[in-house]
Formats: sequence, C-alpha cells, structure tokens
Amino acid sequence: MKLKLIGAAILLALSAPAGAAEKLKTAVDGTFAPHAFPDLSGGTQGFQIDLFNEVAKRMGREIDIQATQWSGILPSLQAGQLDFVAAPTTVTEARAKNLLFTEGYLNTDFQFVIKKGGEKIEKLEDLKDKVVSVNKGSAYDKWARELAPKIGWTVESFGTQSDAVQAVLSGRAAANVAGNTAVAWAAKKNPQLELSYLHSTGKVFAAPLRKDSADLRVELENAIECIKQDGTMAKLHEKWFGTKPAEGSAAITVYPGTGVPDLEGYDPTPREPKCG
Repeated sequence: MKLKLIGAAILLALSAPAGAAEKLKTAVDGTFAPHAFPDLSGGTQGFQIDLFNEVAKRMGREIDIQATQWSGILPSLQAGQLDFVAAPTTVTEARAKNLLFTEGYLNTDFQFVIKKGGEKIEKLEDLKDKVVSVNKGSAYDKWARELAPKIGWTVESFGTQSDAVQAVLSGRAAANVAGNTAVAWAAKKNPQLELSYLHSTGKVFAAPLRKDSADLRVELENAIECIKQDGTMAKLHEKWFGTKPAEGSAAITVYPGTGVPDLEGYDPTPREPKCG
C-alpha cells in the first residue's frame, strides 16, 4: 500500500505542468464596499477583486482571494498564510518598517460619514466628546486613537466596516471615519447617511508583502504599472467610484523604482514595466 501511495504521488507530480507557478494566495476585507463586498451569488465583488484578478492574469498566475475581517489579514500575511494583501492598505511609516509595499495604486484620504440631518463636522474639534466608529485594526483606527487625547473624542472599533457604519445609523456613534471611497459608497447606498469632513492625508493604498518577497513585489508592481499605462485602472476607477482618476493621482501614475518613494523598503533602481 505504501509503495502504491508513493507511486501515485510521483505520477501526480509528473502530471503537473513543467514550471507551473503556485496559485497566489491573498485576502480582502469582504465588507469594505466598494473595494470588496458580497455579490448575489455568494462570492465577493468590488474594485479590489477586479484589480487583482487582472493583476494575476497579467502575471500568468491563478489567484485565490479570500474574504475575511481586516484585523486578521496582516497577521495572516506575516504568518506565511498569504503571499500578499489585496485589501486596500494605507502605506504608513510604521507599516513600511515591517512590510514591503508595491507602488501606490490609489490615493486615500480620510472622510467622515454622519447620519443625514445630523450635526455637521467642519473641523475635527467638532467631534469633541462624541463617539467615532472605526474598522478594527485599520489605519483609521490607529489615527483616531492617536488623536483621541488631543480632540477629546471616544473611539469604538468594530470587526467590519459595515458594523462601524451601522453604529452611526443606530446612534451608537456620531460619525464613522474610513477611506473616502468607502464612505462615499456607504452614503450613496444609504439615504440615511451623508458625507462630512474630508481629511487629506497625502497617503496611498498599495499592496503589502513580507520582507522576504522582493521578487514577487517586482512582479506585482510590473502588472500594476501595465494596468495603469493601458487605461485599465482608470476604467476600474470609473466603474466602482463613479469618477475618472484625478490628474497626477496614484491610479494613473507610474512611479520610478519599486515601492513607495521616501519610505523604508523603497528601491530606487530604475525599472521599466514590461507589458505583454
């Protein structure tokens, strides 16, 4: 029996295509519309799904995009369970110390959403003594908590962005802060909500990888740059966000080198994208 099993394993190995690349493993926050959210068939749809399916296609690789909670995605990457992260991830100095990043593919600003007809937010200080809801473990969570002593707001974290928005609808929070694309989608889909204060960050979304994944980063970034150059990224931007990318924005700009300029892990070595 043992010999038969060994023989079967050998035959299986021989039957695999020579040089076949393993399926890419990645993940998104499956409640973060319009980046990733459930579709009617029980799967996941959104900007990130379209983008990284296209990235994998350009790389000649199959891809498995898991939908899960944001708070567990970066730990899963570091544990070796994912090859990279497809969820929109804000590049920060702290994250760049522990992870590699591709170049940015979207600009990300922080924006608040409130219940329609509620008290307007014209500056951060207007939320003093109020509750602000965030998605647990996100950049918005960290940012809001760091500002709490200065602003005087209370931060409540939720396992999903949907729950953080629901906290506003139920009156548990005065406002939710998240990426401008996510809250714009929430307000578009729910007439009880409206957009409020926009906090410009100058930051971008990029795909994070482990520090030992330099070669894979080059492959991913090459595909992202080709998608920018041929207009595919702009089409996805219009499809999911309803607007064309702004001139000079990350969605249409191919940056020199590899990674995010001026942050740890950036490789300034000149590299031209190779597009088939």
